[in-house]
Amino acid sequence: MDIKELEQMPEMHELVKLFATIWGRPDEPPIDSSTLQALSHSGNYVVAAYSGKRMVGGLIGWLGGHPPNDLHLHSHILGVLPDTEARGVGFGLKQHQRTWCMDRGVTSIEWTFDPLVRRNAYFNLVKLGADAVEYLVDFYGPMDDGINTGAESDRLLIRWNLHAEKAAAAAAGRPLEPRPDASALLVQVPEDIVAMRRDDPTHARRWRHQVREALGGAMSRGYHVTGFTRAFEYVLSRD
Repeated sequence: MDIKELEQMPEMHELVKLFATIWGRPDEPPIDSSTLQALSHSGNYVVAAYSGKRMVGGLIGWLGGHPPNDLHLHSHILGVLPDTEARGVGFGLKQHQRTWCMDRGVTSIEWTFDPLVRRNAYFNLVKLGADAVEYLVDFYGPMDDGINTGAESDRLLIRWNLHAEKAAAAAAGRPLEPRPDASALLVQVPEDIVAMRRDDPTHARRWRHQVREALGGAMSRGYHVTGFTRAFEYVLSRD
């Protein structure tokens, strides 16, 4: 796999088509080519992964921050073709992004993800060693694409502290698995929420509201997400 920073408009068009395919929105991709070109030209992060000459994944982000916090990279879109997910393309892209930031003195990356998607929870919290710092209710409003199918868009805000011990261990292929103790709270999510939204949207909405109440409620009471288990459970504890 090769990973390349994109600079030319034909590359931007190709990345837009890739994202449109992944999100199932051929007529309404999640971002347009001119925005990608502007992001790249202004020194932000626009990258694609290739298997041979075939583009198989992409990752984009831009620099941001809220005073008095330090500058960080907002990582906005990560997409990988389904037939290449098991090959580590997503992990390779995120590690490239980590190195890109560290080379520029940027010490953290933030992004959001759907807390009901178990594979993304495990990827973000365990495989990458990032932290969930805030529960955001219906962050984008209803999203009508091939993945979200009109569901409410609750999100977890992730902060990846790039020099943290668990981030370094994850980068070296030694992710730190959570070990819940007796005082930990566990919040379970479904095995495949994407299929559930398609086959039983009423049940999927119940899961959304139950996890919002349990996970979002616990975080609002001062609990911190400390990991995600292979049994599809968020692990939460208090200081």
